[in-house]
Amino acid sequence: METKITPIKFFIAMVIFCFCVITSGSNAQEKMQSATLYNRLGGYDAIAAVTDDFLMKLISEPSLTKFFVGFSEDSKMRIRQHIVEFICQSTGGPCYYTGKDIKTMHKGLGISEIEWGIAANDLKEILDKYKVGKEEQDELLSEISTLKPDIVEK
Repeated sequence: METKITPIKFFIAMVIFCFCVITSGSNAQEKMQSATLYNRLGGYDAIAAVTDDFLMKLISEPSLTKFFVGFSEDSKMRIRQHIVEFICQSTGGPCYYTGKDIKTMHKGLGISEIEWGIAANDLKEILDKYKVGKEEQDELLSEISTLKPDIVEK
């Protein structure tokens, strides 16, 4: 017996097919987006909170406070925003970093290997405080460590 495909059956089949393609694509896209380091870190608000605590720790760190002398509160907030934007963008988030390149931003500060290590340890403490997972910490710290040659001068 031969089955005849009527226009209505064809239309229904096409609607079902399109629905399946669209929903399977969006699920795959959602999975890809949720897999970004940005999302695994908790998104913008989590990155901003970690940055706020990290900057407060740096500013109060006796051996690092010299890098913030003379900055107004507005300038410190701009530094904070650049850090948030940079981390957001570099971890796959929707932000766009608007600051200068990292080498230019740090040129002439004379940041030493020891000072880099202190800042890195401070960041690790803050990530632990916020209970950021080991995999996410390792990934973020690895990303940040690529900046070391552009930041450390001594």
